[in-house]
Amino acid sequence: MIRRVSLCLVGVAALLSVLCVASLAQTQSLLTRHLREPAVNGQARFVGRLSPSESMRLVLVLPLRNQAELDTFLKELYDPSSPSYRRYLTVEEFTARFGPTAEHYDAVIRFAEANGLKVVGTSRNRLNVDVEGSIPQIEKALHVTIGLYMHPTENRTFFAPDREPSADLPFALWRIAGLDNYSIPRPAGLHHRNVSTEPSATTGSGPSASFLGSDMRAAYYGGSALNGAGQSLGLLEYYGSDLADLNTYYSNISQTNNVPVTLRSVDGTSTSCVYPACDDTEQTLDMTQALGMAPGLSSLVVYVGSSDAAIFNAMATASPLNAQLSSSWTWSPADPGVDNPYFQEFAAQGQNLFQAAGDSGAWNSGSAIYPADDQYLTSVGGTDLTTSGPGRGWSSESTWVDGGGGISPDRYAIPSWQTAAANGCSSCSKTLRNGPDVSANANFTFYVCADQSGCTANYYGGTSFAAPMWAGYLALVNQQSVANGNKTVGFINPSLYSIGAGSNYNSDFHDIVSGSNGYSATTGYDLATGWGSPNGSGLITALAGSSSNPGFSLSASPSSITVAQGSAGNTTISSTVTGGFNSAIALSATGQPTGVTVGFNPGSITGAGSSTMTITVAASTAAGTYTITVHGASGSTAQTTTVTLTVTSAGGAGNFSLSASPSSLSVRRGSSTSTTVTITRSNGFSGSVTLTASGLPSGVSVTFTPNPATGTSTAGFSASSTASRGTFTITIHGVSGSLTHTTTVSLNVRRFGG
Repeated sequence: MIRRVSLCLVGVAALLSVLCVASLAQTQSLLTRHLREPAVNGQARFVGRLSPSESMRLVLVLPLRNQAELDTFLKELYDPSSPSYRRYLTVEEFTARFGPTAEHYDAVIRFAEANGLKVVGTSRNRLNVDVEGSIPQIEKALHVTIGLYMHPTENRTFFAPDREPSADLPFALWRIAGLDNYSIPRPAGLHHRNVSTEPSATTGSGPSASFLGSDMRAAYYGGSALNGAGQSLGLLEYYGSDLADLNTYYSNISQTNNVPVTLRSVDGTSTSCVYPACDDTEQTLDMTQALGMAPGLSSLVVYVGSSDAAIFNAMATASPLNAQLSSSWTWSPADPGVDNPYFQEFAAQGQNLFQAAGDSGAWNSGSAIYPADDQYLTSVGGTDLTTSGPGRGWSSESTWVDGGGGISPDRYAIPSWQTAAANGCSSCSKTLRNGPDVSANANFTFYVCADQSGCTANYYGGTSFAAPMWAGYLALVNQQSVANGNKTVGFINPSLYSIGAGSNYNSDFHDIVSGSNGYSATTGYDLATGWGSPNGSGLITALAGSSSNPGFSLSASPSSITVAQGSAGNTTISSTVTGGFNSAIALSATGQPTGVTVGFNPGSITGAGSSTMTITVAASTAAGTYTITVHGASGSTAQTTTVTLTVTSAGGAGNFSLSASPSSLSVRRGSSTSTTVTITRSNGFSGSVTLTASGLPSGVSVTFTPNPATGTSTAGFSASSTASRGTFTITIHGVSGSLTHTTTVSLNVRRFGG
């Protein structure tokens, strides 16, 4: 199909003529595959068409520009001899150099709207356009028919297009995420032991000698100076979590979590998870392992979404960016290259993604371990760890029999930084990507709390534990690197392989030389455990470098706090030292608004330490957001960090009202939908409004983003596969101080496919 568009450029007064340029918008095939072979080769039995009344949320993904230039840039970015070494790009800089043009991005939005699709999300890197539409609208826009099929290997149906999609645009799209649910994401490395076998742990400090996150910190780091201060860590999750399980974990082990945890919905997916409708085992253990390794993080962000495109793009455009990321989920896209634009943006911006390598032993050509074999991330395998006692150091380690590793099932080409290691590894491919890169404990030796139903000891294991553990360890590395006056270390694989080939390998890594996952562990790099596990401060120094000059840096945790008028709040200011610095650091603050006072207890820090910063807000302080600068001075050495203070109204004058648009929604089981809640202010109201909902039917959950809100908030409704059907009136409540208002939304829950 060819559509002719007449573009008429009308001149201003100085131009006495009209210039018309005709151009062709030709139907374009996409740059990646979308077709599921079982849907077209007869392997999956056709059940029928999706109902025309159903709606679907998709992500239209645009391609990057200047790919050859980007490839060269990434090589130079991680080459220590290059002037561009570790000169990372901001999101805006990456978008300007390599992102889609604004003209192309606007064209995709116009294309969606012209086809009756509602644009429900955009992104600042111009890669993603989130749209919603009915099945007929989507089928017409993309020139496909979406059918319902019996899954050939699972006891369920799936939907998928009958041909490759195409779009009437003057350029090709990269991908359309959400067109099928053939592959449902699942934990990549989460298994439990056979209950008839004896538990493995004998040296942990948790119940029944199980390992805690703090045991992993003692085994793989062993120090106390570094705790991840100033670093933010991001986790990929396909379901929300009940933070009560995280609190139970810490309460039961008599420890305290001081890191603020944010559950962030990236596409309206619910951030709540209540058993039995939802299982938050994976989500909770990811948090405990990251926090156990880096207990002083400035923040932990849990990105919750329904598609890889939505989650990875949110990670690539977050503010601030998380330098360390972790994924313990796996899925099988129709094309294994679909997420590379996000992974390359991570590398360009100094972000590192750790991915669990799976729990099915040696990879083979049919292994479903995506994206663990991608060349732009760090693949994490599994080991069996023994420590010298509860809360004590590393003693010995062998290959975990179920740990993933091998030659890329998705046939990614071997990256340049891996070729030398592969040449010294008899089992490795010399042409395809090998994995894992590194490993950590994954045996059935952990203490886990989940599903609001109690905790288990020595029952769960998997590389799901090892990936967030490594992300926490990288936070320690980056904390040290920043304290040394350097940038964070970014994508670490080129450095890991250089360190592994160096003379200090055995002081930087625990080389695992015993056991097998189907491939035998050997000296140096192997397909059982990669380079091995981290060896305390040795690998930290090797990655971060060292500083010979005494000095310090400051960080705040949390770095953002909200305080109501007439109240007070606290944050912790920590110092990280280099070069043996051990002098007193006097603390002070500037930038606080009228009516805000700041105090420190103690008023100074000697060497590496911390102080509690108390911010007291008067009732007369104007509501708003302020940046407070914390100064640390020691002789002629001075450093700063910042704390973002949000002052909210305690009630006071003024009022507000709520409205929702659209106020009538329809959602099928197993899907989600959203509406925009608008807060209309009157009589000088300046407070924030906390939103909740009542009247939800069984199996339906809601999340508000942001919450509290000051202008608008997206209310995302998610219906489980067993949600009650029918039409329900949902009441949305808004509370600010003594003020309470409501609005209603009509929600129609339909059966899947009808």
